[in-house]
Amino acid sequence: MAGLKLNHIYKVYPNGTKAVSDFTMDIEDKEFIIFVGPSGCGKSTTLRMIAGLEDITTGELSIDGTVVNGIDPKDRDIAMVFQNYALYPHMTVYKNMAFGLKLRKMAKEDIDVRVKEAAEILGITEYLEKKPGEMSGGQRQRVALGRAIVREPKVFLLDEPLSNLDAKLRTQMRSEILKLHRKLQTTFIYVTHDQVEAMTMGTRIVVMKDGFIQQIDTPRNLYNYPCNKFVAGFIGTPQMNFWNGKLKKDGGKVKMTITGTELNIEADYSHFTKLNPVYLEGDKTVVMGLRSEHVSPNASEYPYKAKCRISHYEDLGTDCLVYGDLDLNNTEFTESETKIVMKAPAGSVYETGDIIEISLDLDRLHMFDPETEKTIAGRIPEASSAECSVLLKAMKILGANIEIPEAINIEKGKKYDVQIPPDAITVYKEQKPGLATAKFISEEQVNNLRLLKLKTGPATVYSLYGGEKYEEGQNVYLDLDLKRITFTENGQVKHSALCLDNSLRGTLVKRKMVEERTKENGKVVKEKGFVIDATIAGYTAEVPDEFGLKLLSSGDSRKIFENEMEFRFSPYAVSVSETGISAHVEKILDYGKEKFAVCTVDGKTINVSADNVKEGDDICLALDFNKLLVCDTVRDIELI
Repeated sequence: MAGLKLNHIYKVYPNGTKAVSDFTMDIEDKEFIIFVGPSGCGKSTTLRMIAGLEDITTGELSIDGTVVNGIDPKDRDIAMVFQNYALYPHMTVYKNMAFGLKLRKMAKEDIDVRVKEAAEILGITEYLEKKPGEMSGGQRQRVALGRAIVREPKVFLLDEPLSNLDAKLRTQMRSEILKLHRKLQTTFIYVTHDQVEAMTMGTRIVVMKDGFIQQIDTPRNLYNYPCNKFVAGFIGTPQMNFWNGKLKKDGGKVKMTITGTELNIEADYSHFTKLNPVYLEGDKTVVMGLRSEHVSPNASEYPYKAKCRISHYEDLGTDCLVYGDLDLNNTEFTESETKIVMKAPAGSVYETGDIIEISLDLDRLHMFDPETEKTIAGRIPEASSAECSVLLKAMKILGANIEIPEAINIEKGKKYDVQIPPDAITVYKEQKPGLATAKFISEEQVNNLRLLKLKTGPATVYSLYGGEKYEEGQNVYLDLDLKRITFTENGQVKHSALCLDNSLRGTLVKRKMVEERTKENGKVVKEKGFVIDATIAGYTAEVPDEFGLKLLSSGDSRKIFENEMEFRFSPYAVSVSETGISAHVEKILDYGKEKFAVCTVDGKTINVSADNVKEGDDICLALDFNKLLVCDTVRDIELI
């Protein structure tokens, strides 16, 4: 039994092709993890790196707490089941299952016990004396599973094991593999391109595309909260409906239009409270998505109405898929950006060309940026929108009068829109000076935190929170992290949130050293070793041993010491020191509770958490190597 840790795993082939990029995740003991995605997305390559059949270019792979990058596949205590079964045709089922144990020189009696136990679990006891050629595809797949089971490995790896089976047998074998996972109580990692297999089998699913992880989550969360358009379209059958359109907030309503159609819906703002407010100005194109089950040809099922022209329908027995187009002028029914698919009761009948009224469930509306294709109304919203009025020495946000810190440069007497990230709001049960008052509306669990929905005046805001529980309608009190808030006027940014991402470039050098050590008998001996120096913005420092070992275990050490590196860090990972990187303080940002120095270093601007420096000072900065991210700029890969 074992958990796995994949830390910034990359696979780059000699010709420069990057098959897997920055694969990072923790897999808990006994989980059933699914890697899913289209052909060429890197899912099988990742599985083969876990197995040791492919070298890891850079990154760290741990199984049960042990780093296995340099360990041979046979010593990793894993078992792999392949797509093509890979059985020995001249051997019986018994000998196929026993072969690996025989190579390990296990006693015959122990082999016999394990093989027969595995055969009983899989229901193939009666086939033990048959050869693979005498068996069906499903039976041969059971033999391949049995050969893995007898190993009693820490981790099972399954690479598209059902893709050669027919649809009925695949459904049956899915059930068998799930039963096997429950019986064996060990970790399974399963690769498939079939999203139905992924949704029905995995405790968590890793969706991949072009070598990158798109999203890791439970099947239900992937379906309800896709992080981008690709995941939204890949998960779910039939594919989600997508349309381009625009949204314009007007008081408590949002006007919704879809490009190329006459559709014009006035919807309640309550459906859009998680939407990034910059997309509610009416001038940005938004990709809107609705699944077929959230659109109904029954006009009375959902509150919001639209019209569509029917193309055709498919009666599937259990239900009916109805195809149409929101562009009422489209009579050709060719590929259209305004096409729509919806679900209707089985037995429904429609005539091609008919124009019918349909209804939309806008509570299930998904929205994406057309360029990045990322969600703009995610499960955790990027920011909540509220109004700010600037008084003489204070600003009024969410009904609270807050003293304006020196760092926030806004004009007195004006009104601004403010964007407040959910992690910039701290919720308290008791009132304190300067806190805003809000009513608790609802919450949802997001990983180990809770996302609280709060109402204060006309504004709806969200807070990521890990504290005590609240009851619906209860008064709570909000403290705002002012350095995280952005102020806009008529859509133009007037004051930006403090940038918490710094980066500087440099190089790493491996330096030999000789250390003298005195033995107990008084003899002095010399021991050879090495240290790693980091030269960042012209300053050279010896890195801590633990940091150096992480670098060396992260991949090709030759490349690490040849290529230029980028060192990324937050303002809290750098401090003022007597020696270090030379910096000039351009200005001080005083947020009241915290002060930050805006510094120029080697022509770049970085922010530093600092209390005891002044504008115009020349200072030295020391980096906390334990809080750095190190990226190889040549190969565009993250090492630590």
